[in-house]
Amino acid sequence: MTSLYEELARRLRAHTPTALAVVIDGPHAGAALLVSPTEPVLGGLGDDELTRVAARDTLGELEAGRTSTRHYGPRGQTTPEDLADSPTVRVFIESFAPPPHMVIFGAVDFTSALARAAKLLGYRVTVCDARQVFATTRRFPMADEILVAWPEEVFAKHGAHLGPRDAVCILTHDPKFDVPAIQGALRTNAGYIGVMGSRKTHTKRLERLAEVGLTSEDLVRVMSPIGLDIGARTPEETAISICGEIIARRTGRAAQSLSTTTGAIH
Repeated sequence: MTSLYEELARRLRAHTPTALAVVIDGPHAGAALLVSPTEPVLGGLGDDELTRVAARDTLGELEAGRTSTRHYGPRGQTTPEDLADSPTVRVFIESFAPPPHMVIFGAVDFTSALARAAKLLGYRVTVCDARQVFATTRRFPMADEILVAWPEEVFAKHGAHLGPRDAVCILTHDPKFDVPAIQGALRTNAGYIGVMGSRKTHTKRLERLAEVGLTSEDLVRVMSPIGLDIGARTPEETAISICGEIIARRTGRAAQSLSTTTGAIH
């Protein structure tokens, strides 16, 4: 029978996002469980309710890419009132998460700057464009992957794996490309979806999206115009604006996005 740690090694070799939770203080010290989004929970922490609560929290830490120590009561209690008269169980959670993934549509000058900034922040970067002459490693040497493909093909390959830590940035201005790219992005669990363009371009884009059946409720997740309202002009400044918006969305901090302001962008 495969041990829990042999299974951990197998998942790591397969690049499966995985987290290991181990009791480091309290009853059943050394007990462990293994959690992955697409795999059954393995192991246990000595109490069914503690295992259930810790597995839930471990999955949350894995989705955020965090390693942390959590405190529980011996039966999974988490509130200060429940913990007051109970011995504390400390559980160390170690996340083995792949780097967050940024998928950028459009092989344009802004893409080059955004890809460099994203790599600095630790993203795995995929650049996509249907035009082979533009989507080349010579133009985007910083990208981990370059796909000469239409959006449907890109999401067929990567869509199911995009999660809350990942980002889709659509920098095209071609309706044949950006409309299906937005449609595909909305079918994923990507934590950030941003689309470049002026307010006038965005208004016209909304009309085209309505024609394919998307409603205003469907588009709540879409940040357009893309980026924070910092007066960015150059590709490099725009890349910082976009990355700043991604960070703010991920951390829940208040920051003024272009999608919520009015007036000229530049």
